[in-house]
Amino acid sequence: MAFNTGLSGLRAASVDLDVTGNNIANASTVGFKGSRVQFGDLYASGFLSSGSNPIGDGVRVQDVQQTFSQGNISFTDNGLDMAVNGDGFFVLNNGGEVRYSRAGQFGIDQEGFVTNNQNMRVQGFQADEDGNLSGVRGDLQIDTDNLAPRRTTRLESELNLDSREPVLEVSGTTVQANQPPVNDPITAQTLTVTYPDGSTRDVPVTAGSSAREVAERLNQEDEVSASARTTYTIAAADITDGETYSVQGANFNIPAGEADPAEWLQDAINNSPLNSVSAIADAGGLRLTESRGNDLVTAVGANPAVTQVGSLNVTLGRDVDLVSDGGLLTGASENPFRTNSFDPQDQRTYNHATSTTIFDSLGNSHELTQFFVKEPVTGGENVWAMYVQIDGRDVGDPPAADGDPSRARYELEFTSDGVLDSIDGDPNGEVLISNWTPVDENGDPSGASGPRLISEGATTPIPDPPVSSNFVVDLGDTTQFGSGFGVNDQRQNGFTTGRLSGLDVSDTGVLFARYTNGQSLGLGQVALASFNNRDGLSPVGETTWVETFESGQPIIGQPDTGTLGSIKASSLEESNVDLSAELVNLIIAQRNYQANAKTIETSNAITQTIINLR
Repeated sequence: MAFNTGLSGLRAASVDLDVTGNNIANASTVGFKGSRVQFGDLYASGFLSSGSNPIGDGVRVQDVQQTFSQGNISFTDNGLDMAVNGDGFFVLNNGGEVRYSRAGQFGIDQEGFVTNNQNMRVQGFQADEDGNLSGVRGDLQIDTDNLAPRRTTRLESELNLDSREPVLEVSGTTVQANQPPVNDPITAQTLTVTYPDGSTRDVPVTAGSSAREVAERLNQEDEVSASARTTYTIAAADITDGETYSVQGANFNIPAGEADPAEWLQDAINNSPLNSVSAIADAGGLRLTESRGNDLVTAVGANPAVTQVGSLNVTLGRDVDLVSDGGLLTGASENPFRTNSFDPQDQRTYNHATSTTIFDSLGNSHELTQFFVKEPVTGGENVWAMYVQIDGRDVGDPPAADGDPSRARYELEFTSDGVLDSIDGDPNGEVLISNWTPVDENGDPSGASGPRLISEGATTPIPDPPVSSNFVVDLGDTTQFGSGFGVNDQRQNGFTTGRLSGLDVSDTGVLFARYTNGQSLGLGQVALASFNNRDGLSPVGETTWVETFESGQPIIGQPDTGTLGSIKASSLEESNVDLSAELVNLIIAQRNYQANAKTIETSNAITQTIINLR
């Protein structure tokens, strides 16, 4: 009896030594999970009774249980090294057999598959060519091909236009009134000024007013600038020597025998105190000009004096109108004018400008420039005009008469709160660039896809896949506040071709490929598996486990979802073995082994005593 009890103790202590030694041996094994021995005592018992004084029969090993506690996470230089922080196992494909592991020492084989050191392929969720993850699980593979270029189909511009900026362009209308006949005074009448907002201002004109007085009254109104001038010609036949001439009450006597009476009278008037009156002699006679628009009164000899009323010249601001209920403006000529108009080569003609890079279907880069001009065309001071050029060329649709693109101009109207209300009346805040032909540095077509005009059916949204160079500019978040011009965000969705330059792994296990063109593309997502009873997993070596009936079926999902842990990239989970505790356990196991051996030795000595009885 004692022999059997001691032998069971020796066997149990030996197993404890084996387990402890295995733990110590794998103290540096990545992803290793330590084990512990669970013991149970033995008792002999009958079918109906265990006896009145049961004596134990020793000990047996009930189970060797692994501990799946979290190991420490250490950082590495390998971008594909991964550690599970929390619950879950990596899913590995071992030639058709599915294994599970916590060891994340991964690399890439010659076919681009992500594998561990034993060439087991890591499984995960596949991604399509645009990097969108699907729910299909398979072996993760890294595509090392160049990333194909993508043409720009959308540009999002989030800007602030400074509401304090002035209107740079000057436009309006000049009104040139006719000078009335001599001795035809101005009659009583009313001039009416009409402004763009529909308001009006009446300017009364009294009978007998001079053109200068009318101009002075008009100059008191907003957006109106007026001047006046009076001219009168003394016929050459009426200018003789020895005659007296009166101009504005001043008399001029031409000496008898004067060889050139007209020139003498010209010099006399120009040298007189009549500062506002000038005279020019020509073949037709002597032309007098009163530069202020006062009535010009002249007389020749004893003839009655004649009075000439002057003419008005009025400059009206943008969209300002001037009418009269009398004859003052009858037959007047109206000439619109525009100065300081937008010129992309002249920075003085636009308030703000910003540029960004876009791409054609071949991946060639082009520079798109947006010019912003404060230009109250229809909505007063809350309207801006946006002009667009690509590589310094116009891209407006419809084309000009010669077939070339017209100037691309779009009218942005803002609310009184500074929020974009519409673009060319469209509340969506988007414009379609539909007349851009990509060209090379020499100005020749590059061979990339060309435009599709609106007249040819171009519309938004841009079809997928795109079939032309058309793209949308979204300005929906643009504002007009009383702060400096700023580009808050400028994003476009095109890029040139790129070569694979590196790999990144997110906390959710998504593998991203980094390319030389600055783009990143999702290649797949590592899958994790959990079990209702992970203690039921069966270890099969290489720090891997397989599913058993006791473990239950795996629950496979995405990292950091449900009960699954997250992924730490460029990291490894160390063994969870506590080396200090294992060395203590080693001493305990040794002591137990020695004590059980002593039991056998003592039992043997007693047996010898009995044998030696005679």
